[in-house]
Formats: sequence, C-alpha cells, structure tokens
Amino acid sequence: MKKFGPGLLVAAAFIGPGTVATASKAGAGFGFALLWALLFSVFATIVLQEMAARLGLVTGKGLAEAVRSSFKSPELKNLSIFLIVAAIGLGNAAYQTGNIAGAALGINSAIELSNQAAAAIIALLAFALLASGQYKLIEKSLIALVVLMSFVFLLTLFWVDPDWAGILKGLFTPSIPDGSVLLVIALIGTTVVPYNLFLHASSVSKSFQESGEQDIDAALSNSRWDTGLSIGFGGLITLAIIATSATAFFGQSDSFQAAQLAQQLEPLLGPAAKYCFAIGMLAAGLTSAIAAPLAAAFAVCGALGWSTEFNNLRFRAVWFVVLLTGAVFAIAGTKPLAAIIFAQAANGLLLPLIAIFLLLAMNQEKLLGTYKNGTLANCLGGFVVILVSCLGLYKLYSLF
Repeated sequence: MKKFGPGLLVAAAFIGPGTVATASKAGAGFGFALLWALLFSVFATIVLQEMAARLGLVTGKGLAEAVRSSFKSPELKNLSIFLIVAAIGLGNAAYQTGNIAGAALGINSAIELSNQAAAAIIALLAFALLASGQYKLIEKSLIALVVLMSFVFLLTLFWVDPDWAGILKGLFTPSIPDGSVLLVIALIGTTVVPYNLFLHASSVSKSFQESGEQDIDAALSNSRWDTGLSIGFGGLITLAIIATSATAFFGQSDSFQAAQLAQQLEPLLGPAAKYCFAIGMLAAGLTSAIAAPLAAAFAVCGALGWSTEFNNLRFRAVWFVVLLTGAVFAIAGTKPLAAIIFAQAANGLLLPLIAIFLLLAMNQEKLLGTYKNGTLANCLGGFVVILVSCLGLYKLYSLF
C-alpha cells in the first residue's frame, strides 16, 4: 500500500523559517515573477531526492558512505571527504543560524522577548530533543504543526483571491528582474536543500531495514510515490506563501521587514494571526534545527568512515558542534531575515557540488547493479546540475 514516509520528513525540513522568509520576500519584492524558480526547484528536488532515496534503499548506505566507496584513488577519496565535511558540516552550521533565528522570530511575533533570549530558548529546546534520542515522536508532532500552518497559508491564499493568471504566467515564464538573482538562488536553495540528500538516503535505508521488507521493487515504488507527493505538497505551500505575500505587499513598499510576515495571515485569522504564525514558525524552526545538525552528522561521519548510529559519541559530537555554532551566531544578534536569506543562498551555491557527488554514486554498477541511473535519470540530473551551476556562476559574476 502506498504511504507517506521519509519524504514527508524531507518536505517538513525544507518548509522551515527559510522557506517562509525567502518566499515572503520574493513575493513582496517581485510579485509572481519568481514563481518559475520555485517550479524548477520542486522538479529538481524530486529528481535528486529520488536518486538519494534509491541509493539508500538499494545499498543500505547513506550518500556519504556511497561517495566514499565510489573512489578508488586515495587522492579523489580524500578530496571528496574534505568537500563533504566542508560543504555540509560547515555549511549546516551557517544554515543553523537561520533555523534558530527564524524560530525565535516566531516567538517574538507573539510575545515581547529579545532576539537573544528567544534564540537561546530555541537552541536549548533543539539540544534537549537531540540529546534525548526520542526525536522521532517529537518530529511527527512538529510536522503536524508545520502542516497546520501550511493549511492556513493555503486558506489565506484563496481568501485574498490573488491574480491567478499572473500566477500561471510567473510559473511558466522565466525572468530575472533587476536585483532578484540572490532571491532566485535562495528560492532554489530553500527547496533543494543539499543536506536533505544525505538525510533522505540515510533515513530511507534505516526505515527499510527496520521494516523487515524484502521486496526492493515494491519499496522503491512506495518511495517514489512518497517523494513526489511530499515534495509536491511542500512546493504548493511555498507557492501559497509567495502568492499571498505578493498580493498583500507587492508594490506597496520598497522595504520588507521580518515583522510583516505574520500580516499575511490576518485576512483569515484577524488578531489571532500572530499567534498562529508564532506556532508555525516555532514548529518549522525546531524541525529544521533538528534536521540540519542530524544531517550534518550523517554526512560527516559517513564521509570519515565513522559510525552513524545515533548514540555514537562522534556522531553526537558533530551535531552538537553544528547546533552550538548556529546558536552562538543567533544569540550574538544576527538579524533573523538576513541570516535566513544568506543561509539559503549559500545552500543554492553548494548544491552543484553535492549533486555531482550524487550522480557519480548513482552510476556505480558495482554499487547499485540494475538499479543504477539510466540515460533519462542522468539527463535529468545533468540538466539540474548545469542550471544550478549557471545560477551560482551568475551570482558570483554579479558580485564582482
């Protein structure tokens, strides 16, 4: 029977504070013009996450372990290890700042509390959840809260009655208005999250092993169903946020502040909007604050050949360092919206590197046998890598 699984966790991980802030800023600043970037990012996410899930399901390994075993040359193996540790380990530390700061933003929208105090509370909650080892049940509760906020955004979208023709035009007419390049990369980075490739492969592998199933083909069919529907749902939520923000704010102000985010819910909820927004952002931030350190631990430990068991001391040390780094920067007073946008853009620039590693692993016949990539999968994956690489190069060009 078809059922949701790790794909829904992946979707919940990218529907975090970064998605809300980046999508809101995109809608407020450029209307529906950047919806095409969202459509591409959903397509790219499904393509890459299907590969990651297939890898974990067939090999019983995470992405980092598979990449490590794919290189015979010691030099290439060491280079791959270094790049994974740098891109995911260090990258997630920066990303964690946005997760904690974004969740703190949710608290601040409901009660008067300093950013530093709110960030410290979020960091301690994330630490308690990770250190307890009972994170699975808690994650399900957090996902339910994220889905609740998502449901409200969808209702709000229909309530404000946006320009549906404008939405269709934005989805299928690519354009990059002046000053929008960073947000284009950020929209892709907030959906096609590099660390989710590691998280998905490892979670699918562990889920399949724990289920006791033997039929890989049936499990693969379920996994593809799960991945497509879950990520498609996540993309729909992001579209609702962009369109609602565009309808409420586009053309009304030159500057868009984080405090305005909760206003998107006011047409539906009135004075209660800020409290619903607070719950949603808190849930989204906590989910991401758990997922980012956990994925970094899977990636770093897998790349270095260490145990990826949750109670392993090295595994715990990696997620703790990532969490601590993000907490220190957030508590130091990093502006929430700026930190989130920066982290998402950084992930967009890192994506080509991780996607190339994934493609290399998916073409190893010794690793995957008949389940390795075919021509169509390689063409789709190659197209994704080329386009996100071009976006990254264009951003570097515009900076210099």
